[in-house]
Amino acid sequence: MTCYYRGMAVDFDISVVLTLLFVVVLASRLFAIGFEFLKLPQVVGEIIAGIVIGNTLLFDLLQVEANFGFLELLAELGVIFLLFAVGLETRFSDLSKVGRTAIYVAVLGVIVPFASGYLLMVSLDNPPSEAMFIGAALVATSVGITARVIRDMRLSDTVESRVIIGAAVIDDILGLVVLAIVSGAASGGGLNIIDIVLVAGMAAFFVLTVILISTKVLPVAIKPQPADAIVCSLEKRHSRVSPLMLAVIVCFGLSALASVFGLAAIIGAFLAGMVFAEYKERWPCEQSFEAINEFMSPFFFVFVGIQVSLSVFADIDLLLFAVAITVVAMLTKFLACGLGARSLGRRSATIVGIGMSPRGEVGIIVASIGLSVGILNDSLFAVVVFMSIATTLIAPPLLQRAFRRAMPTTEEIPPSPGSD
Repeated sequence: MTCYYRGMAVDFDISVVLTLLFVVVLASRLFAIGFEFLKLPQVVGEIIAGIVIGNTLLFDLLQVEANFGFLELLAELGVIFLLFAVGLETRFSDLSKVGRTAIYVAVLGVIVPFASGYLLMVSLDNPPSEAMFIGAALVATSVGITARVIRDMRLSDTVESRVIIGAAVIDDILGLVVLAIVSGAASGGGLNIIDIVLVAGMAAFFVLTVILISTKVLPVAIKPQPADAIVCSLEKRHSRVSPLMLAVIVCFGLSALASVFGLAAIIGAFLAGMVFAEYKERWPCEQSFEAINEFMSPFFFVFVGIQVSLSVFADIDLLLFAVAITVVAMLTKFLACGLGARSLGRRSATIVGIGMSPRGEVGIIVASIGLSVGILNDSLFAVVVFMSIATTLIAPPLLQRAFRRAMPTTEEIPPSPGSD
């Protein structure tokens, strides 16, 4: 099929794209059901589905490489919608109750992994520039992975979940600062304090402004109405913007703003969800949004799996080194973040430590920057990818088990919406 845009011919094979979508959606669902049957998190099954697609004949048959950008877009939208859905279950007032603990968890979860990764690399006679990028990759936390497990178990309202989500937001800001320091030093530009302060200040300004507007300005600007009156009003006036459409608009808007301020788009999406959580009686959209989230979020996890190339680990020495980095990544986050949450008790601290462990796409992004500026070689990039994927696969089952040990009643929790 050939389309024309401003006189230019653009080839677009809709049959290939539809076949790719069919296989991705079907595979993610089948693997998710299989892992749920094994009492393992569905998210792990979706990642495995991606690994199968990316490392078999399916990769070529589905023309994944030619449509990689399309899949990446769907993955980004998927994780944005997932974090918005998580935000819908988290009020600012609830998050503020665990603010101090979340700060401790985030700060320790940045310092300890970075220092450990740097010292390990330097001790193995690697250049300081490479050591700093490996350390920065260990700092990352992929909240999307943990958020999915929490939502599947319907435990978003627990104190541990709030600490993890709050710490992940702070971790993202601190991670930006670390990346700014590392990028500046590794590229030969040195440590520009002004740039570092500017990055941190803009990120903090964005988050605090959204919180301030949502908790202080909107309550004054919006006249409270009974939920029944709002629903009836929406039913009668079809010309109004529905709560679902308003939610999507705000989600995209804050995600875009977060990117402008140098934050991950998912942080904006999460904050947007929290805005609607504060006013869910006036703008009820949870049930309507759930169907969108159920369809879109698996694309993110399948895409993470597709990026795993098993062939690079034919070198045993490289594989052993990747395993060592993975062990350091898991232990440092677990111990540091668990220490930060020690005031919650041993079992809760264990949950927080595990929940902050997945690196996911965030670690891969940091490694990609190192690769693009010529600091990391292909082998070290593969090591970081292995670490990111391994922590993403290991953490969910451990987190699920830790929650069930701390809260035995979760065994009775029914399957998440959409589960078969």
